Amino acid sequence: MEGPEAADGENVLNMSRLGLENLNMEQLSEDQKKDIHQLLLPHNRLVVLPPSVASFSHLLLLDISNNNLAYIGEEILALAKLKTLLAKNNRLDEFSLPKELGSMQLEVLNLSGNRFEEIPSQLLQLQTLQTLSLGGNRLKSIPAEIENMLSLEFLYLGGNFISFIPPELANLPYLSYLVLCDNKIQSVPPQLAQVHSLRSLSLHNNLLTYLPREILSLVHLQELSLRGNPLVVRFVRDLTYNPPTLLELAGRTVKSRGVPYVPQELPENLLRYLDLASKCPNPKCGGVYFDCWVRQIKFVDFCGKYRLPLMHYLCSPECSSPCGSTSQSESDSEDEAGAAARRMQKVLLG
Repeated sequence: MEGPEAADGENVLNMSRLGLENLNMEQLSEDQKKDIHQLLLPHNRLVVLPPSVASFSHLLLLDISNNNLAYIGEEILALAKLKTLLAKNNRLDEFSLPKELGSMQLEVLNLSGNRFEEIPSQLLQLQTLQTLSLGGNRLKSIPAEIENMLSLEFLYLGGNFISFIPPELANLPYLSYLVLCDNKIQSVPPQLAQVHSLRSLSLHNNLLTYLPREILSLVHLQELSLRGNPLVVRFVRDLTYNPPTLLELAGRTVKSRGVPYVPQELPENLLRYLDLASKCPNPKCGGVYFDCWVRQIKFVDFCGKYRLPLMHYLCSPECSSPCGSTSQSESDSEDEAGAAARRMQKVLLG
């Protein structure tokens, strides 16, 4: 057994990768146990949590990942100061946790790679939780009560069977990172645009055919991943059959290659067009685009593969015509009728 060792200014007891079913931690005195802040027990063959864990009263982090745990006993409740619990890659499900777990002051909880078919109600009571990871489970839904987790900043639910995003997610005031990739999601609720703290949204490998135009109001969004969705497949198909105009190709060439020009040499309308050029935010691309509706969100899909900024429409299923294709009279009537929401808007897919 390895003794306590210092790491990042905290005492750590590292008993990982011993391959043992029963771990003997009684060699430590009660005073020594109180000095341990991190207890690492991953990659053993634990079936139950060792009862002696409860005697580490000053523990801040407990790692019991990569074992054979089918349940976590009430011993965990004795760890009143515990902030981080890592229990990924075990055999846990919604019946495996103590009922009073919701009374703990956890800030980070990782239960990825287990057998949860639904999010246990006691997790929804964790008022101090900032990071929740439940990826690679068997979840079919996200309960509306998720809105009670008011401290949540990072929510990882990738690799499940979720088909619906509850609008109650919009009530999480600090949510910054939302990972819902590799699920069966067919639509994004427009209410999600109310999560103004959102910086990263991962939706790749789902069943999305459109995104609500309201998503443009996510002013702090920096990353949006959409690859592997029907909307991207449709876009690539449309790109094949709808090549850019000669004007756009010429404008790209002038801007991307730095072809010099002076105002006296070009008509005023061409000067205005060239002034609309914006660089693709993907550093692997280096291309430019000409669309005043585009928001510069840093997408993470495949802009570099195509070597030009890929654009797609943000719309609703009722949309039928691209933004900017209506005549002036139509635009005026739309403004009067408040029907601008029917117009498609474009964003980068990079």
